[in-house]
Amino acid sequence: MRVMVLSSGGVDSSTALGMAVAEYGKENVVALSITYGQKHDKELLASDAVAAYYGVEHISLDLARIFAYSDCSLLKHSDQDIPKESYAEQIQKTDGAPVSTYVPFRNGLFLSSAASIALSRGCSKIYYGAHSDDAAGNAYPDCSDVFNNAMNTAIWEGSGHQLTIEAPFVKWNKAQVVKKGLELGVPYHLTWSCYEGGEKPCGQCGTCIDRQAAFEANGVTDPLLED
Repeated sequence: MRVMVLSSGGVDSSTALGMAVAEYGKENVVALSITYGQKHDKELLASDAVAAYYGVEHISLDLARIFAYSDCSLLKHSDQDIPKESYAEQIQKTDGAPVSTYVPFRNGLFLSSAASIALSRGCSKIYYGAHSDDAAGNAYPDCSDVFNNAMNTAIWEGSGHQLTIEAPFVKWNKAQVVKKGLELGVPYHLTWSCYEGGEKPCGQCGTCIDRQAAFEANGVTDPLLED
């Protein structure tokens, strides 16, 4: 079996890539990284480094024009500031709506695009790194179990029963993802999660806070924070 992995260069997708390589072998894994108009290229450079580490085929796709109409704070054309607080704090202010760093239907577009390329590359499965912490409180609704099941049905049917998607962490929290990655020896020192593009992670945005807490829950220091 050949599989495709959506690879952003962050903790979750890099762990999914490590799992796929461990299960299927690097010769049967294709990494797909997608540009969506984000404010910096640090995560894309990280995805390059992680794909090179594993020695897998790596494809890049530019979907930035699709998101040109969004004012999501992650996008380079947006004037919104990226929140410097945890997701839990942000959710308290959204009244059930997604947080400001939610890129409209991003995972839906990523998976649909990936499905077309995966079929063309002879893949029968797509991995992506959605996990329960991101779906909590409707922060990122396209990371939920319900969304994953619906997209899997659509892609299975739309591909003529040739292709499925799998979110192996959809019922896990981020600490459990990191635990699995540590067991697999995922090169977390090559990854990038911060919404800012500085030399070091800002430590204040939602994803930095979640990442640091996940490593601490496993009794280790995030390699990006080591001196």
